Amino acid sequence: MVMQADRLTTVEMRLAEQERTIEELSAQLAEQWKVVARMQKKLDTLTERFLAVEEQVAPDIPVTKPPHW
Repeated sequence: MVMQADRLTTVEMRLAEQERTIEELSAQLAEQWKVVARMQKKLDTLTERFLAVEEQVAPDIPVTKPPHW
């Protein structure tokens, strides 16, 4: 009976450790999603700025068919 109690205590301790680890990993994952969202927003902003600058410096070239068409 004592052996079963020891085994049960060991299982409970491991379960508690796993629950703590899962909570820590979940918190880290949530923080990483925040970082990814901020980076995506910055990338979107930079992309818009790049396209705006590209439009300003690009020459106005009319779209025509090449002579071989």
